[in-house]
Amino acid sequence: MTEIYKLFLSSKNYSSKYKKYFTIYEDLFRKFRGKDITFVEIGIQNGGSLEIWKKYFGKNSKIIGVDFNPDCKKFEKDNIIVEIGSQSDPEFWDKFFLKYGMIDIILDDGGHTNHQQIITANNCIKNIKNDGLLITEDTHTSYMEQFNNPSKYSFINFAKKSIDDVNYKFPEIGYFKNSINNFVYSIEFFESIVVFKVNRERCEVNTKQDNSGISSNIKDMRFGEYLSSNIFFFKIKKII
Repeated sequence: MTEIYKLFLSSKNYSSKYKKYFTIYEDLFRKFRGKDITFVEIGIQNGGSLEIWKKYFGKNSKIIGVDFNPDCKKFEKDNIIVEIGSQSDPEFWDKFFLKYGMIDIILDDGGHTNHQQIITANNCIKNIKNDGLLITEDTHTSYMEQFNNPSKYSFINFAKKSIDDVNYKFPEIGYFKNSINNFVYSIEFFESIVVFKVNRERCEVNTKQDNSGISSNIKDMRFGEYLSSNIFFFKIKKII
């Protein structure tokens, strides 16, 4: 049983999480424990998770909850802050980051609709510190009818497209109008969770490096087998 799961079970206020999430949390958050970090959770409802994060990260952490319901303001206490606003409102995020500055971790457990998750990602990623994280939860909603899915505009399709965006950092491959590849160097997928890993230094243009070793001028034959036939396409089609 992970430490976060133990805290979840003992939390005074109600909270609801899927069981598989706790191991993912532990793996992602372990290195932040006991440090002077700012952690934001979007969607706090009954306030139970705010207690969990404060106990887990420790007394030096600042925990900020974001919710659309003004009743959630009651959960403010002991370096736990609650901001009321809509995660799908870019102006809310502009004011939020103007007030709090750069954030270490943002956990999106909010409304789970496509536009809420996508707008949150687009507005938050650039305001996350190097080696920080954006974790978007409950991405199974991208496959559910009540969330107007499946759709080519689902959050999970946004995340898949972001894989292309990260790879487009390689010179002369492509370009995205609304790109995150100056911030995100890696995207990790789990069941129902997508993690964007932020580090601007690791987003530099990838340059080829050659050492000073002796070259035997061996011919590059990587395409030789398939250039004049359809075998290549037949084999790939069977795989995918």
